Amino acid sequence: MKVILLEEVRGKGGEGDVVEVAQGYAENFLFPKRMALRATPGNLKQLEERRHNIVVREAERIKNAEALQEKLDEKVVEIDVKIGEEGQLFGSVTNAMIADAIKDQLGIDIDRKRIELGRPIKVAGLHKVIVSLYRTIFATLLVQVGNPKEFPAGDASVPVDEELTVVAEDGKGAAAEGEGAAADADVEKPEAEAEAEIKEEAEKPESEAAEAEEKE
Repeated sequence: MKVILLEEVRGKGGEGDVVEVAQGYAENFLFPKRMALRATPGNLKQLEERRHNIVVREAERIKNAEALQEKLDEKVVEIDVKIGEEGQLFGSVTNAMIADAIKDQLGIDIDRKRIELGRPIKVAGLHKVIVSLYRTIFATLLVQVGNPKEFPAGDASVPVDEELTVVAEDGKGAAAEGEGAAADADVEKPEAEAEAEIKEEAEKPESEAAEAEEKE
């Protein structure tokens, strides 16, 4: 079904864009969160009436995203984790850990969901990750896992990750490796996250009821 976006929806577009989405995605996620409206004749007419204001806001968002891109691009953040033999980690580095490192070391707040790992980071060394800032504006961040003297970039046993897939608004991506499969996975990610959030919200009443029974 066609909807009018009221804000940026990753992989779909930004405020004022008229896009085609799955009906369930719209009714169960976008509409309840007031992220979109049905593309009815009346709503489309109102959209055109406020188009000028949308263009002004869009220009400001792009300006802010580009400024943030300059602050993040090619910057290095360090992650201190427990490392085993041959640089293997006990567990993996998550996007939440990287978001915390960005805030602590660079003083910038980034939503963890905007940090694209592509695949889990499970070895020490230097890794490239993509930070989705706004629409097609991305920053390439360098993540140093472990001591750089012990696990430097270019170490044959701990290779630097290939640049990850960057997904544009139309859902198409380009990557040095796994182009087709990786692009499809990234396009589906926002809707998958939405489905998980919907499920979590649906389970809350049952959980709260169970807790109330236990207290009684």
